Amino acid sequence: MTRALVVYESMFGNTRLIARAVAEGLSTSAAVDLVEVGAAAPLPLDDVDLLVVGAPTHAFGMSRPSTRESASDQAVGEVVSTGIGLREWLDGLDNRHPTARVAAFDTRMKAALLSGSAARRALSELRRLGFQAAARPESFGVTGTRGPLRDGEIDRARQWGVRIAAEHAARYHVT
Repeated sequence: MTRALVVYESMFGNTRLIARAVAEGLSTSAAVDLVEVGAAAPLPLDDVDLLVVGAPTHAFGMSRPSTRESASDQAVGEVVSTGIGLREWLDGLDNRHPTARVAAFDTRMKAALLSGSAARRALSELRRLGFQAAARPESFGVTGTRGPLRDGEIDRARQWGVRIAAEHAARYHVT
């Protein structure tokens, strides 16, 4: 059976909700571990077939310590990811055996004037490390800086996970 790992960074909880839905979708064809990025390092990827990473888009890409601090200052409740972000986790990723196929998602406001995507940046970094993409980067919309998620995004995330797992299983004849 395919083994999948979903690693996510989330400030206000929206990206965590999407990560859970993606993991649920993946679980239709894979054994899945869901891990917040601060608890993910260092994890060996030797037995991981699919690595899916997700983060909120900050300042047109992946968060940095300064953007996480700014987000933390805007939080009304508890901040989910209080340690490292996805950018730092990827910097420390062991790519000696980049056999896992990878996918990336983000949460972001979708507006004509706003561009940039944490998912595109993360997937680009993973490909630079030698990993092969299992899917194109995917963005899930929030209605404002702190959210909430746009209607239907959790279901769309679940279906995205189902598609990734099914395509991987079909391509590699996993049962």
